[in-house]
Amino acid sequence: MSVRIACSMIRQAQEPVFVGHRLFRYRYSLFQQENRFRPTDILVSGVSTLLLRGSGYSDRRSTSCGKGRTKYGISAAHSQFLPESEFLQHRAKFCIHSLTMPVSKPFERLPKSVIPKHYNLKLKPDLKTFVFEGQETVKVEVNQATDKIILNSLDLNIRSVKYTSLHGDIIKPLDINISVEDERLILSFGEPIPVGEGSLELHFTGELNDKMKGFYRSQYVRIPGEGRDPVTSYSAVTQLCSTHARRMFPCWDEPSVKTTFDITVILDSSALVALSNMPVVSEQIEEDGGLRVVKFDTTPIMSTYLVAVVVGEYDYVEDKSHDGVLVRVYTPVGKREQGRFALYVATKVLPYYKDYFQIAYPLPKIDLIAIADFSAGAMENWGLVTYRETCLLVDPENTSAVRKQWIALVVGHELAHQWFGNLVTMEWWTHLWLNEGYASFVEFLCVAHLFPEYDIWTQFVTDTYIPALELDCLKNSHPIEVPVGHPSEIDEIFDDISYNKGASVIRMLHKYIGDEDFRKGMNLYLTRHQYKNTFTEDLWSALEEASNKPVGAVMSTWTKQMGFPVVKVTNKQIGSDRKLVITQEKFCADGSSSSSECQWLIPVMFSTSQKPNEVVHYTVLQTHSSEVLLKNVAAHEWVKVNPGTVGFYRTQYPPDMLAQFVAAIHEKSLPPLDRLGLLDDLFAMVQAGHTPTVEVLKLMEAFSDEDNFTVWCSINNCLSKLSILLSHTEYEDLFKAYGRRLMQGVAARLGWDPRPDESHLDTLLRSLVIGRLGWFGDKAVVAEAKKRFQGHVSGEALLPADLRSPVYKAVLSVGDESTYNTMLTLYREADLHEEKDRISRALGAIGDEAILKKVLEFAMSDEVRSQDTVFVIISVAMTKRGRDLAWRFFRENWQELMNRYKSGFLLARLVKYTTENFASEEVAAEIEAFFRDHHSPGTERTVQQSCETIHLNAAWLQRDREAIREYLSRGK
Repeated sequence: MSVRIACSMIRQAQEPVFVGHRLFRYRYSLFQQENRFRPTDILVSGVSTLLLRGSGYSDRRSTSCGKGRTKYGISAAHSQFLPESEFLQHRAKFCIHSLTMPVSKPFERLPKSVIPKHYNLKLKPDLKTFVFEGQETVKVEVNQATDKIILNSLDLNIRSVKYTSLHGDIIKPLDINISVEDERLILSFGEPIPVGEGSLELHFTGELNDKMKGFYRSQYVRIPGEGRDPVTSYSAVTQLCSTHARRMFPCWDEPSVKTTFDITVILDSSALVALSNMPVVSEQIEEDGGLRVVKFDTTPIMSTYLVAVVVGEYDYVEDKSHDGVLVRVYTPVGKREQGRFALYVATKVLPYYKDYFQIAYPLPKIDLIAIADFSAGAMENWGLVTYRETCLLVDPENTSAVRKQWIALVVGHELAHQWFGNLVTMEWWTHLWLNEGYASFVEFLCVAHLFPEYDIWTQFVTDTYIPALELDCLKNSHPIEVPVGHPSEIDEIFDDISYNKGASVIRMLHKYIGDEDFRKGMNLYLTRHQYKNTFTEDLWSALEEASNKPVGAVMSTWTKQMGFPVVKVTNKQIGSDRKLVITQEKFCADGSSSSSECQWLIPVMFSTSQKPNEVVHYTVLQTHSSEVLLKNVAAHEWVKVNPGTVGFYRTQYPPDMLAQFVAAIHEKSLPPLDRLGLLDDLFAMVQAGHTPTVEVLKLMEAFSDEDNFTVWCSINNCLSKLSILLSHTEYEDLFKAYGRRLMQGVAARLGWDPRPDESHLDTLLRSLVIGRLGWFGDKAVVAEAKKRFQGHVSGEALLPADLRSPVYKAVLSVGDESTYNTMLTLYREADLHEEKDRISRALGAIGDEAILKKVLEFAMSDEVRSQDTVFVIISVAMTKRGRDLAWRFFRENWQELMNRYKSGFLLARLVKYTTENFASEEVAAEIEAFFRDHHSPGTERTVQQSCETIHLNAAWLQRDREAIREYLSRGK
């Protein structure tokens, strides 16, 4: 799911281009591509210690490191990485982490004494009163005699219940008990229900809520005709993932309880479009009330969280894929042409996946629909995929290139779920990463196939791989596979670990076994488990069978352990050969050595200056340390570990090896992925205190002639983090001058206006460079931005969509109240939600504190959708002047924010970005004290991570403050 819930992502809402790099989409994805937003891990209330082993989980409360014989003997035939001489029976060490997990209340899964076999569900939404009526008949199988039926229900009024046995006997419950805390409906019948088939009939009502979960209402504005005033209208929409089907109808709301559904929607207007997972099979008008009764075809066997219903006014465009699937993209009325790009992508993606998986899409149609109010980025409901408008609609005149690229990725991600998640579903949320990590990898496969000009796999490293490393080195991270229980715990694992680390280790696995065996394994996995549920081990088993490689042994070290290793390298010249010693240990953000002896099975590859684009040697580091001899590598030649930045680990080089890369960076003989990987690894060493900050400042100067967009994204990530850190000093202006000097060359090369034959990546790079120079206060850039902004406002020369975000921020950074009011006018006149996002998320760039307070008030007003409020506040929090204001505003408005977003990922995002950019122990203590006194479910781990980041910032500043000042002063 794209929330994306994300995602993707928060790249600085305020910074012109991004600190982290990737819009978190899937279950959490809220994005503004120009301001890439990333997700954060979140924790729910309470604390329980769970220990993770290579073979499973333990509830003992300790932290140690265990050594155990792996299940698989490793031979040369098993791995392309391991020389034959190295293969003996392998003994792997697995860390057992004392993992803080949320346990707010005891939890048990639903009993299996009664299970559903089929739902017949009727819904009657009223878009005037915002109430819906529901009726369902559930065919059930009673596996053992019981006097109770227990299922899930939340926020529903149960009007009547009866049970009918196979023989026609009717039994009514003596007691209907609803446990709000446990989100359960307990029907007590007073007598045993006999074993066998029967049916459970329930009548109920519920609210079309405004919380963007369950069955809810979405508000939009339509213009009935030319010259007429706009009219506010509503649609009824579902968001049932992860555990919100129970808000729509009583059900067994667990992913492993899969069955079929017949869905009927009853409407009171002929103008409304009714959609569900399957095509319409009949539509008739009731004789007595004149209501439309729309009945949909029976669904395949599926989980409750994939059920979808949408009722509202929509236009659509349609086409058929090459393999005959009807594809429609539904848009707001009057905007059908904005669905063309997504339609093109979807019709091409379906045949691509059919070929890749060797399994056809199993439904006769698929609809993609843009929803005005949607907390996630997108949701993969089978046959009816829901999206934020900004993740689906493309206006050729107003949609930026980076947004268009993002839409291609999101469409690819959600359609991958139609196989990997919908056809085959994880058994429980512990294995969520099977859905999200895999879809986050495969989306890049299909976009690389459709749009090779995007160079999307290079962007994978900055958008997916690096954000995962940044989160996973914290002590408050978690393993990819993390046990969850109560529904309140589930949202916390829709984060950069499940999505981005999951995708990164699958990319590493794909490289390890090769594409051909990977595809065979995927087909085997999907064929063997279609319409069923799986565990992680089922995937490893299929890939092992296809590749004849020890996938389970290798991958368990990456999915069941928290964190990742750093590979330390030393070298010695022996005649014409180079001897390397590589050593692994757990990498920690604070630079500390891990108390446990964690070990991973690490595929380690090497390249050299003789063959920069080839792997000249490979091995698997299966012990703490190993020696490698590279033949015919002269003393002056560089040796690169982890070429292509595929292995999920950091590399630490000694100074002499690092120095050898400088010329290769200048000359660009070192490939782009290796240039950016080298810089990012060094920057991580700086943050951890292993290397002085001055060393990374020196290395970045070697990139002054860099021309690759993705490498500049990595440089920009470093600049963004340094900018935040040094905003706590009195010499911030010296750093801005350093940044301006660094980017002068690339800015001059690109200019302001695109060339006719310009590449997609140069278009993205121009936006990044202008945005960063504006942020650094470059006078020429700000002056040109003001000039072009005036032409845009007057209508003389509209700004290209790719330049609007950086121009808006540059102009606001030196603007006054008049500038602010002009931006508000543009916001109110904008018809495209993408443009509203661009404007609202730029407002925090204004330098006047009095106006920043108005921005915060505007964020909470009716003019800003609840889904977007969070990001307007964040835009203020990302600035030096706004940081304290936003944190104070959060505290003063805590109760209202809780009422809007309680237990949701949007609240966690807001907490993260209004707290983590401080750099003093006093503020960390203040934040900890506030959240101790103000219980905020769903934010516990976010608070822990933010406070950990503040402590890291404070230590970093104390460690290098004076050395940075001295170095920057020399460059004035």
